[in-house]
Amino acid sequence: MFTDRTEAGQLLAEKLKKYEGRPGVILAVPRGGVPVAYAVAKELGLPLDLILTKKIGHPANREYAIGAVSLTDAFVIPHRGVPQSYIDQEIKTIRERLKQMYRKFMGGKEPESLTGKTVIVIDDGIATGNTLLGTINMLRKNNPAKIVIAAPVASDEAVRKLSEVADELIVVLIPEEFYGVGAFYENFEQVTDEEVMYYLDKWRRETKKAG
Repeated sequence: MFTDRTEAGQLLAEKLKKYEGRPGVILAVPRGGVPVAYAVAKELGLPLDLILTKKIGHPANREYAIGAVSLTDAFVIPHRGVPQSYIDQEIKTIRERLKQMYRKFMGGKEPESLTGKTVIVIDDGIATGNTLLGTINMLRKNNPAKIVIAAPVASDEAVRKLSEVADELIVVLIPEEFYGVGAFYENFEQVTDEEVMYYLDKWRRETKKAG
């Protein structure tokens, strides 16, 4: 059980110590992953950025993912009866929404280059791992040296699934019975946009001061 996302991030950072000072980038999954990733980035001295992805829902059931979209790429699993025109429109609409979100949180900053670097993707917990599967497939297109998925807590199902596609999976707690990510935090209040900006601004100020 973690007190909050900050403590969870500090415990996760201990397991990621070997990456301190290496060429790498921390990619936080907003919103809940940002406080965790901030604690890790601060401890390891690595750049902090956001990984923005959103699933493409099946036209007959929007909750059922048939792919995912990022700021620059898309990953789609072909499904019979789903027209290409639907997929193209969804990619366009979702990407525009993600760009607006990135501008809101990061201003005019260009996303960090991932080529040849160790990319550490951090969330506050992983329930199924389905969304991260699409994220990993898209990250591969940036030719990183290594993709590490890291979280304070994850289900056994997610660990098995992601271990097959990530170069490394680092989790603090893998409970025998998984009741949802929030069950393993004393304080699991929803992270607001304002809090996301607070942690990113804090990181920028500290990095500037250190530089």
